[in-house]
Amino acid sequence: MAQRTNCELAISVPSSVLTPIKIPQRLLFGPGPSNASPRVLAASALPLLGHLHKEFLDVMDEIMAGLRYLFQTKNKLTIAISGTGHAAMEAAIANIVERNDKVLVGVNGLWGARVSDLSGRYGATVITIEKPVGQVFNLKEIEKALIQNRPKLFFITHAESSATVLQPLEGIGDLCHKYDCLLLVDTVASLGGIPIKVDELGIDIVYSGSQKCLSCPPGASPISLSLRAWDKVKNRKSKVESFYFDMIKLANYWGVDGQPRRYHHTGPISTFYALREGISILCNERLENSWKRHKENSALLWKGLEELGLEFYVPDKAIRLPTVTAVKVPTGVDWKSVAVFIMQNYNIEISGGLGETAGKVWRIGLMGYNCTRENVDLIIAAMRDALQHQLHSQKKSSL
Repeated sequence: MAQRTNCELAISVPSSVLTPIKIPQRLLFGPGPSNASPRVLAASALPLLGHLHKEFLDVMDEIMAGLRYLFQTKNKLTIAISGTGHAAMEAAIANIVERNDKVLVGVNGLWGARVSDLSGRYGATVITIEKPVGQVFNLKEIEKALIQNRPKLFFITHAESSATVLQPLEGIGDLCHKYDCLLLVDTVASLGGIPIKVDELGIDIVYSGSQKCLSCPPGASPISLSLRAWDKVKNRKSKVESFYFDMIKLANYWGVDGQPRRYHHTGPISTFYALREGISILCNERLENSWKRHKENSALLWKGLEELGLEFYVPDKAIRLPTVTAVKVPTGVDWKSVAVFIMQNYNIEISGGLGETAGKVWRIGLMGYNCTRENVDLIIAAMRDALQHQLHSQKKSSL
């Protein structure tokens, strides 16, 4: 067999990457990501800087200041993890949990189940309290579990997007601290769109995502640790098992440990630009106005869906998630056919269920830049057209 010369390659150039990328314009009304504003997209196209250049460190400082406002916290360690919401989830567990620690997890949807899995992977003794998908926990149930199990950490989801339910948080922080337990809260589908005041609620660790109510590309995920949580990290008996998520090292990179900043990893520079700009837009609007906008437009969406004869997966408005709404698929209707019709005819994404709700509901997201009265009208028109088309198709097939 003849030997190849140095200039011959075994793998040829794939033809699909020889032309510039083409991406369709779509309206994203699923559970996330949301559409980003032109200003955010423009920010992500700004020139790259070095990850330790002063100008980039200034951007990081602005992100921290903005996130303290969004979380309503004075926590010094309030940063963005380089990664999606799952990365922030794992960072929280990796830093707080040590092997054989008891971790109590509230499971009423997919995200509690994910935290249970993650905690187990980091060696925790995981105890769950469970509710049917679409229901919330009350203080008596939580206190009973805290007394019985004496965990070091309790996790709960604020905005359970898989079940489209909103968990009341008032009083949970006080209960956790009464029993010497830290409180960890997932706010991926709520930060910026639903009231959340971290310090007032006594939350010790909180994380979110950038791609929902903040309307930024995924890839930079807010997280904040209280002094109580930070003490737990600094006084661990063992090293944090993840180098990438080690908060001791990240605190230095973000400039919050009082030491000169050192290289830990290359920050996602363009993604941080976009996050900074999304935070700026929300800060200019003001939190109270954003909360009001999301509440009012979700109410309009619910009213329009009811007028179409649709039923909600969470019937109680008090615990129904404003940012992601689940409506039951009527008997005899194929959920996927409706979603495909809307995509093909309106260029709109709506989603099916997730986990236990798969095949049973449509989930409609109304978050951040997308949360407007005009978009509510468009969603209702698309749903009406799709349901009528489905009914007409069924009648034709029965003839």
